[in-house]
Amino acid sequence: MAESTLYSERRWTSSDGLSLFARDYPGADGPAKLPVIAIHGLTRNSADFDAIAPLIARGGRRVLALDVRGRGQSDRATDAMTYQPPVYAKDVLGLLEAAGIERAVFLGTSMGGLITMAITALKSRVVAAAILNDIGPQVSPEGLARIAAYSGQPVDTPTWAAAAAYARLNNAIALPHYTDADWDAFARRVFRDGTEGSPVLDYDPDIAVPIRAAGAKALAPNLWPYFRKLARKRPTLLIRGGTSDLLGADIAAKMQKAAPDMRYAEIPDIGHAPMLDEPESKAAIFEFLRDVP
Repeated sequence: MAESTLYSERRWTSSDGLSLFARDYPGADGPAKLPVIAIHGLTRNSADFDAIAPLIARGGRRVLALDVRGRGQSDRATDAMTYQPPVYAKDVLGLLEAAGIERAVFLGTSMGGLITMAITALKSRVVAAAILNDIGPQVSPEGLARIAAYSGQPVDTPTWAAAAAYARLNNAIALPHYTDADWDAFARRVFRDGTEGSPVLDYDPDIAVPIRAAGAKALAPNLWPYFRKLARKRPTLLIRGGTSDLLGADIAAKMQKAAPDMRYAEIPDIGHAPMLDEPESKAAIFEFLRDVP
C-alpha cells in the first residue's frame, strides 16, 4: 500500500481562525478501541509518526497525527506569542470536538508531551491514557539550550543534500546509527520545497519567539502538578532515549517516584528523541496499548 493511501487528510479551524491539519489513519476492523492522538515536537510535524501510526492503526486504533499550528500543512499564526503549549492544547481539543472524539490515548513526543499535560489541566477527562516520548515536567538545561540554539534560525539549504547535512548536524547526537539514506529521509520529513525550488524548513521560524521572550525562564512554570494529575490517574508510559540530553536519567527517576504505576522504557543508544521505529519503542508501545480500552 502506498504511503499516501494510509491516511486521509483532515482539517479543522482553531478558535482564532487558523486552518489546521491532521493525518487521519483509520483503525483496522475489529472491536472498538480508543483512538490515538499523536503530537510531534517543537520543530517537527505529523510525518514524525510515519513509522508507528500505520502499525497502531493496523492494530485496530484510529490515529490522528496532527501538524501543530505553524508546522507542516497547518496555517502559521498571525500572533507568534500563540506558539505556546496552552494554545496548542486548545487547538487539539478543537480537533477532538470536530472529529467527535470524547476520549483518546495521547502520544506526545517532546513538546507533544507538554501539550498532553496542558490538555490534562484543561480537560482531564479526554485523556484516557498517555505515552510521553522523552519529555517530562522538567527538562535538562543542556538539551533545552541545544534545541533553542537552532530553532527558528535561518538555514542555507540550496539542495536536498544540503538539507540532509543540516538534519545530520542537529540530530546526529540523538541518532548515531543513521545512514546517508536515513538522513535523506529525515530531511524530507522536516523540509519542503520552497518557492525558489530550494528546500526550506517546514515550520514558521516565529515558533521560537516565545522561547526567546522567556529566555532563562523557558519552561520555568512548575509542571509537576500537571504530570502528577496525568500519570497518577490514568495509564501512562514514559519512553526515554538512553542518551537523551533533554530528559536526564535523574528526571526520569523523579517521575517514576512521583508516579509509581507509570510504565517505563529506555531505548539504548538513542538521544532526544526516539523516532518510535526502534524495536524497543514499538514493543513498549504495543504492550502498553494492549492494556488500554
